[in-house]
Amino acid sequence: MSVTIYHNPRCSKSRQTLALIEEKGITPTIIDYLNNPPSPAELSDILAKLGKSPDLIVRKKEAREEGIADLTGDDLISALCAHPRAIERPIVVNGDKAALGRPPEDVLAIL
Repeated sequence: MSVTIYHNPRCSKSRQTLALIEEKGITPTIIDYLNNPPSPAELSDILAKLGKSPDLIVRKKEAREEGIADLTGDDLISALCAHPRAIERPIVVNGDKAALGRPPEDVLAIL
């Protein structure tokens, strides 16, 4: 099982999700997405695995602060990669499945 978590160590939900994964005996690949954001292609792939459009993984306040709140589609994907703090967290990927850890228990369905 190859599990990856796009993690923000300062976020309590992200920390809780990581702990939940580790409690299941899984050692995930941890990507600090604020310092190592996904490329537009990677984020598009993650969105496909989530089954979500980019507007559904946007942190609204941060998007407004970054001036990207009105973008859509590929423009929004590129902007999220350039301003990763506007990406909702954490995102967990396991093979061809992904889940948003809000609440953390939502990731259990893909583990």
